Amino acid sequence: MTINRTSNRSRARSLSAVFGVLAALVLVLAGCSVDNSGSDDSKPTIRLAYQSFPSGDLIVKNNRWLEEALPDYNIKWTKFDSGADINTAFVAEEVDFAAIGSSPVARGLSAPLNIPYQVAFVLDVAGDNEALVARNGTGINTVADLKGKRVATAFASTAHYSLLAALNQAGVNPKDVNLIDLQPQASLAAWQRGDVDAVYTWLPTLDELRKTGKTIIASRELATAGKPTLDLGVVSSSFATEHPEAVDKWREVQARALTLIKDDPNAAAQAIAAQLGTTPEDAANQLKQGTYLTVAELTSPTWLGTEGNPGNVAENLHSAAEFLAEQQQIPSAPPLDTFQKAIYTKGLPGVVEQQ
Repeated sequence: MTINRTSNRSRARSLSAVFGVLAALVLVLAGCSVDNSGSDDSKPTIRLAYQSFPSGDLIVKNNRWLEEALPDYNIKWTKFDSGADINTAFVAEEVDFAAIGSSPVARGLSAPLNIPYQVAFVLDVAGDNEALVARNGTGINTVADLKGKRVATAFASTAHYSLLAALNQAGVNPKDVNLIDLQPQASLAAWQRGDVDAVYTWLPTLDELRKTGKTIIASRELATAGKPTLDLGVVSSSFATEHPEAVDKWREVQARALTLIKDDPNAAAQAIAAQLGTTPEDAANQLKQGTYLTVAELTSPTWLGTEGNPGNVAENLHSAAEFLAEQQQIPSAPPLDTFQKAIYTKGLPGVVEQQ
């Protein structure tokens, strides 16, 4: 049984034609990481895209909290390597919820994608968990030293956005750098072969690179300079309209995970370690490198805001879109109103306070 979705398929059809082959490829490759255990054909399915970075989303997945909260649904988790791939899946209408960076969301809400999804949660604020690392022996000691070097990052990701912001801050023209589009694991392999001089990426790949390299700049520094990046939880607008009760349950368990990170970091680290295939000690160290909001902070004007009063996440996304337009990554930035409408505040703050 499938959920009846009444989204505007005609609007997505032209984009689906362009991205169809890529979407199919992404989903096939991701198929080996699909968790659809306990599937029951008599129940509708909620499709969630997740990424392997430390966050409450992995806690929710590992502890099966969503399965417990929504027993009348099948819960299907699919792993993706980056926000660009997730955007493609949304265009193909293959995803209902996703963990995705703010830069891909800003891009997704802008032309030509114009993806009909909304931000319903802030998973974390990037700190030292996303950074530019230079391989030892390359002579790279500052961002300015990247001129003429081979630098890998996942295009259309928060890391790519932060790399462009770092170059802009240092007065370096991106055209003077050999930028290479590589997903985290592929960038690690290229690093080990000596094919790249530096990489801007996120955990857990980032910690592997640090073993034979040094951090040049982290997203925490760029946030201080006015270019913050976030990991967000988004939901398809059509799904939110048709199944608001499921969105409420999803937000409740995500809020529960944020509380666990604050109140019982050891339990949080154990859950994340199980998902990342690492030790609880490594997972705990990775958690310390990010910034995780409290439930009270989540619904403050600084972040999501409350029902009818979207918070500054909208302005953050608008600023990111303006920067992407300046860098010629998108044709133009939509008005602020576009992003304000894309913040899902229905039931806030009460919904997340109930966990």
